[in-house]
Amino acid sequence: MNVLRTPDERFENLVDFPYAPNYLDVDDGEGSQLRIHYIDEGPADGELICCWHGQPSWSYSFRKMIPPLVAAGYRVIAPDLVGFGRSDKPAQRSDYTLANHVAWMNRFVRELGLTDITLVAQDWGGHIGLRVVADNMDRFSRVLATNTGLPDARGVADEMASKLRQMLDATPVLPPLEMTEKLRPKPEEERSSWQAQAGAADGNEDPPGFMYWIKFCDGYPDFDPGQIMSMWLNNCSDEERRAYAAPFPSEEYKQGAREFPSLVPLQPDNPGVAGNRKAWEILGTFYKPFLTVYSEEDAGGSDKLFQQEIPGASGQNHIVLKGAQHYSQDDAGEELARIVIDFVNQN
Repeated sequence: MNVLRTPDERFENLVDFPYAPNYLDVDDGEGSQLRIHYIDEGPADGELICCWHGQPSWSYSFRKMIPPLVAAGYRVIAPDLVGFGRSDKPAQRSDYTLANHVAWMNRFVRELGLTDITLVAQDWGGHIGLRVVADNMDRFSRVLATNTGLPDARGVADEMASKLRQMLDATPVLPPLEMTEKLRPKPEEERSSWQAQAGAADGNEDPPGFMYWIKFCDGYPDFDPGQIMSMWLNNCSDEERRAYAAPFPSEEYKQGAREFPSLVPLQPDNPGVAGNRKAWEILGTFYKPFLTVYSEEDAGGSDKLFQQEIPGASGQNHIVLKGAQHYSQDDAGEELARIVIDFVNQN
């Protein structure tokens, strides 16, 4: 596996990010090693909070949550997924598969010997993290899911796969502002759910908004994760934008950020469907505390599914964050940290 490593100087003097790097080498599945970076702050014997980020961000997105969690006595570990942050970046898009990422993060959790974990999972941190929970039920004590999901193409008939692929192929690659407008959630009366729009693949409806995101990440020539984060946060200074762009000095380093949306198992023939469906079965026996904390624009879909199907979600004080967008750990970092602390104390 051909692997790139972002130069260390890219991470110098990042605003509000004084944390020393830590590294773990894991088997890449092909006989070589991948280096995974992680933040490890707080007392070594403190109760463990693991924060897993999404795409196209990295552990920097948790910078506002780490200080209050550490001040409350917790140990906070925040890894960078492979392909992001200071972790190694396979150079070939084909190396980025859901199965690979689950395997790499399984090794991360097991080789660090992490136990009694409270997982805070946002976006892809949940897509991968919930699979890891299902594979290591004894290592996780609680889960807080924020603006994430575990898609398995439920409700989409097998015969729809080719039609959905045709719809995706026909979806244009739009500039960032136009793409964002397509991706923005629609009112309920406009049938905003992906499944509802996918069911109209034979008609003349606009493709589901997420298809525009897939095509943008896949093919927009000037794909800039720093720009995307600056557009999708309530507030993002020039220095914060630089920090979000730091892991990606050139196109070669962006292959994971480009590929991730294409991996989401939305179509019934996607390779990730079987694994996600198996994870749902296992999580159906997860009686440990499970809390959903979703921003208003993300609420009403995956959070409700988790609440209905995961036993540990029963009786929890599920929260809808007011005023935060998709990257809740940045838009509402201090508030989310307080919610984590309350969640642990109450459970």
